[in-house]
Amino acid sequence: MYKKFIRPILFLINPEKTHDIIFFFIKIFFKIPLVKFFVYKIYSNEDERLNIELFDLKFKNRIGLAAGFDKNAKLLNELECFGFSHIEVGTITPKAQSGNPKPRLFRLSSENALINRMGFNNDGVETILKRIKRYKGKLIIGANIGKNKSTPIDNSAYDYLYCFKKLRNFVNYFVINISSPNTPGLRKLQSKNYLNKLIETIQKENCSKKTIVPVLIKIAPDLSFKEIDDIIEICLKHNIDGIIATNTTLSRKNITSNYLAEEGGLSGNPLKERSNEIIRYIKKKSNKKIKIIGVGGIFNSKDVKEKIKLGADLIQVYTGWVYEGPSMVKKINSSLLKMKKEN
Repeated sequence: MYKKFIRPILFLINPEKTHDIIFFFIKIFFKIPLVKFFVYKIYSNEDERLNIELFDLKFKNRIGLAAGFDKNAKLLNELECFGFSHIEVGTITPKAQSGNPKPRLFRLSSENALINRMGFNNDGVETILKRIKRYKGKLIIGANIGKNKSTPIDNSAYDYLYCFKKLRNFVNYFVINISSPNTPGLRKLQSKNYLNKLIETIQKENCSKKTIVPVLIKIAPDLSFKEIDDIIEICLKHNIDGIIATNTTLSRKNITSNYLAEEGGLSGNPLKERSNEIIRYIKKKSNKKIKIIGVGGIFNSKDVKEKIKLGADLIQVYTGWVYEGPSMVKKINSSLLKMKKEN
């Protein structure tokens, strides 16, 4: 129903406007009595055999919603009903910022892809924290944190540390986003010297308290293997819990869409091959010591199983969910459950 009737209508509208419209209607729709109950029943798959423990956290299944969809933690209660085990909020910066000029989100329907150059548009850590505090559900909540555009690259660590301190008692894990292509200079933080200083700062604060919060790093798919080696080395040195592989790509390899020339990060099906390649590499190079959340080009259970086979411990979706619709997560989990039964 979604792909035949709803998606064609939604895809007639500007992608960012569509996103806002969906948020508005979900919020209104879920105010109707019993709607939340029935949506949960239709789209969730509760089975203990899907459970997985990672970072000392119990995930009800492997599938989460990647950062960027609910940047500002506005729909945590509602999105929980669609079967996700975890949702990553953000990217969150210390101060609110409007992001890059519009239009900044583009659909490449023929490629099953999106291009975005949002630029860390978000309501700021103080406002987002208030919403996270109000959430009382069972989702694992991750905070994807970054720096404000106006913060000089040499002072980036202070922005990340500020968000970390504000949020640490209210989220289950953190993701250090150093890989968005849409904030000038941000990807420099993936280089050895910058990253070592940043992670050292975060982990020093993390280990100063009784409860240590899991910390992951989100990396770009455009890195060389030598650069990935440096990141793995730093992760092992500072006891980083995991790597999210990967963020969006600047590559336009094999893309034929009219939006080919648009700047920004490409996500969706064209990212799948490179994401898989990096997952495989990290798992082998780290000797399975680093946990991996696989992101990029996930549309069905086959894509999920492939990433798990290559080394991903958890999976996150975004573009695939936009294209496949609300039943996607349940379909994937049902397939994973069937595979478990057969084994």
